[in-house]
Amino acid sequence: MKINLRESNASLISIFENPNQIITLDANFLIPPDRSRIIKRGFDFPLFKKVWLDPIFTTFSMVAIHEAVYDELVTENLCNYVEALKSEDPPKIIIHTDSSLTDVERTLRDSIENKIYPHTNYDPNLDNKDDRGEVKSLSYIAVKGLLYFAAHDNNALQLIEKADQWSTGLDNVKAIHMYELIYFLYSNNLGDKKSLKMLYKYQYYLTSHEKQTNPEWGEFIKAMSVLYN
Repeated sequence: MKINLRESNASLISIFENPNQIITLDANFLIPPDRSRIIKRGFDFPLFKKVWLDPIFTTFSMVAIHEAVYDELVTENLCNYVEALKSEDPPKIIIHTDSSLTDVERTLRDSIENKIYPHTNYDPNLDNKDDRGEVKSLSYIAVKGLLYFAAHDNNALQLIEKADQWSTGLDNVKAIHMYELIYFLYSNNLGDKKSLKMLYKYQYYLTSHEKQTNPEWGEFIKAMSVLYN
């Protein structure tokens, strides 16, 4: 995943100005990253919860996931964590459900899905799990007029960023990258800074290729501070 430091993201600027907007998350924002093929030391759930999940759900009051993503949460720790968020009063997580769509919205949703899925591994005829969560999430928020989809998966982000080129029907949906919210938490002192640095390095500065294409942590913070001063 290549970090873009050439221009600011208007969506992140909007989140800085008003963090109480609905942000729909892809599954990879919730599931601890696994890069064990590259390095033995990684993030188990307790560490990921402390470093990432707790700051995210403490900071943002309108975090959402689609029910298809909810179905992907198979580990007991993560399922219990999300259930606890749901049981808060008010709930700390919103679950988008397709049953809330009107007949007209379902028709539009199906139309958008048909534009999206050829660019993914999902096949609505098989209803397979590969990329199902992102296809269902993106088509839902497009129909509902919601703005922000946060993900770390490059394929999911390209569905938004290449909406015009690929005719995905996602022209009004805006992408938010994981590194952008890492910077948001860091710059607002909303998480442990050493831990956020560790997460950044694990996600963006681990392989030799990433070290050639992405900035190291100090350069990243300096460049982001210029963009979002």
